[in-house]
Amino acid sequence: MPRRQRSLQPGHYYHLYNRGNNRQTIFFERENYLYFLKKFRYFVAAKTVHVVAYCLMPNHYHLLIYLREENLSAAMHRFTMSYTKAINRRYDRCGSLFQGRFQLIHVDSDEYLLNLTRYIHLNPVKDGFVKCPEEWEFSSYHEYVNLRPGTLPQPQYVLPQVGDAIAYRQFVAACNLQSLSTFELDF
Repeated sequence: MPRRQRSLQPGHYYHLYNRGNNRQTIFFERENYLYFLKKFRYFVAAKTVHVVAYCLMPNHYHLLIYLREENLSAAMHRFTMSYTKAINRRYDRCGSLFQGRFQLIHVDSDEYLLNLTRYIHLNPVKDGFVKCPEEWEFSSYHEYVNLRPGTLPQPQYVLPQVGDAIAYRQFVAACNLQSLSTFELDF
């Protein structure tokens, strides 16, 4: 697969996402979600990025990151290879798990950053898995609204824009799900 042409700039925000090959499942049970986060922390978040927000869905993921180091592509490659090998061993499968390389969008404004976190946190609601974001375990929404202590997501990048956890909860609850279509991804 050809190398990514886009130059990634430390000190900027990026929305990373990918889905299962042929739109297939990438998380088969609860432990897979937890393992994904553990491996992401080890290979990528430990040195390369700060995780601003995330949501893991059965067949895709969203990661909103603040880039600290230039080596994101190499770190993501090591991460996805490690996760894929583990899933293939566990479920006696072979071949690609993900649909090619991860995709990314540069987040170029504070307004976009704030609205993107809401989109990410409402993804399981929009897709009909739950009725409200606090019902979905595999999202950083819980850390944003103080439902769970966490060390991976960094809500402090976003919360000052709305005030605090209570204001963020209201901001998310006030969203019309049809307005999320402006964030729909072509993947």
